[in-house]
Amino acid sequence: MQVKRIKRTYRKTRYVLYRETLVDFREHIWAFIGSFIGLGIIAYLQYGLLTDTDLAFLIGSFGASCVLVYGVIESPLAQPRNLVGGHVVSAIIGVSVQKVFPDLLWIAAPLAVSLSIVVMQITKTLHPPGGATALIAATASPKIKALGYMFVFSPVLTGCFILLFVALIFNNLTSKRQYPSLITRKKYKKILRKNLD
Repeated sequence: MQVKRIKRTYRKTRYVLYRETLVDFREHIWAFIGSFIGLGIIAYLQYGLLTDTDLAFLIGSFGASCVLVYGVIESPLAQPRNLVGGHVVSAIIGVSVQKVFPDLLWIAAPLAVSLSIVVMQITKTLHPPGGATALIAATASPKIKALGYMFVFSPVLTGCFILLFVALIFNNLTSKRQYPSLITRKKYKKILRKNLD
């Protein structure tokens, strides 16, 4: 019985660790093109068009979102609801925590991330880069602090919509890719269980 459990655990681990690396070459190309264009548009807005303003468009958590929405498009964490909802919820929490604890970064940082995780779980918008968005808002530079709750709309919501728009185009250009994924959470768990047995 113990040997069977060890073998099953080994199969689960192997599946989880290597499944995402077993993607064909075309998937790599589409992930590259989508993320390059999506993040490129945001970077162009930041450094090409708006160099004379104090507006911020490019935040680090968008890089992590690109990994999900262009690289693992079937993941429940990469779906549009999660992309937009996770970032927006986390930005609101991050800005709120920063306003309550403006000088206590050692409290604001973990509190913002922890609260954003729980609220994303409750609202079913879990998107791991959202934790980074909350952290960015809570430990903000003076430029971000000056935005206050406008940080939620720009750069967060604006950037999410740009990434989503590009994902809807480039993730659906071939018949082998479909975004948003029609796989429900229940089906995703069933597929996962089937491949692990």
